Amino acid sequence: MNDSNLVMTISILGGTGKEGKGLAYRWAKAGYRILIGSRSPEKAVAAAAELKLLLGDDHSIEGAGNLEAAQKGDIIVLTVPYSAHRETLEAVRTTIQGKPLIDVTVPLVPPKVTSVQMPPAGSAALEAVSILGKDCPVTTAFQNISHELLLGDDGIDCDVLVTGTSKDARQETLKLVRAAGLTGWDAGPVENSMVVEGLTSILIHINKRYASTHAGIRIAGVEEETPV
Repeated sequence: MNDSNLVMTISILGGTGKEGKGLAYRWAKAGYRILIGSRSPEKAVAAAAELKLLLGDDHSIEGAGNLEAAQKGDIIVLTVPYSAHRETLEAVRTTIQGKPLIDVTVPLVPPKVTSVQMPPAGSAALEAVSILGKDCPVTTAFQNISHELLLGDDGIDCDVLVTGTSKDARQETLKLVRAAGLTGWDAGPVENSMVVEGLTSILIHINKRYASTHAGIRIAGVEEETPV
């Protein structure tokens, strides 16, 4: 994908939640077609209508069931709670073969969400790789961004770490990070996702400890790559 291909469709599975709607808002503003998916098509349609009220009718945002969204999307983004992670991936596994998947899931296990709790696979992203197989490029991004910041027009004082199964897949995801108005960094192979996902629990703890909702991370000491 390049900057002349903004007509591509980004399907956000589990996109009725705050994180999914925030990403949908920012990518729709950047000119992408957005398809919000949900286990409940009615909820997806309602979420799409809510975003269109904010953005205007000249933006392409629609709602559908997760499977239909997976079928129609060029890029798949997964923003479900961890409790629905495996079930959602298994339901769309055949449909999304060959399509890039950006996994935003963090393995939070209530009520101890301030404690890092990794699944047996090592991370949610590694679990996704084991479910989908080698023909589906998997990257991770946006796990450390407060959803309150995404659904708005202000700049976000927080960087995005991108891990993934290949350098090419990470570069494509970094383009979408920039399209969302954020600074992204290639954080290496998908095995590194366990560190990035774990940071979310630390940030939740910091938010609670210091009465904030916007704790994030910044990379210092290195200059960002010039976009190609």
